[in-house]
Amino acid sequence: MQVVLDTNIIISAAISGKGNPAKIMKMVSEGKLQMCYNTEILSEYSDVLFREKFSLPIEKQNALIRKIIEMGTVTNAPISTATMTDESDRIFYDTAKDIGAVLITGNIKHYPVEDFIVTPAMFLATWDDKLC
Repeated sequence: MQVVLDTNIIISAAISGKGNPAKIMKMVSEGKLQMCYNTEILSEYSDVLFREKFSLPIEKQNALIRKIIEMGTVTNAPISTATMTDESDRIFYDTAKDIGAVLITGNIKHYPVEDFIVTPAMFLATWDDKLC
């Protein structure tokens, strides 16, 4: 199953090895989920991971970016005309919609109401058993 992970999922998983975002990242690492991204998404992941306020060790930041590159699939999507609350979220929305992936986000209110956009809890409640 292809997924696009909003930056808040990556950050949450990096900060804490517990919780739903960490479970989702584990599923990516185990090959149960195919993480998809484009160069803009990867750039945002890097920019946010390296912010001082998160106090993540540089080794952890670099290892996570390497893991995303190694395990993920690069894709490019056309820009949509969907109404977005936060324009910076468009890259995640467009990528997921274009390839038919599930978009997992902790900020569901930033996106249009669509079946393919879910929170980590919604994702795990719906798909976790099907992927085991």
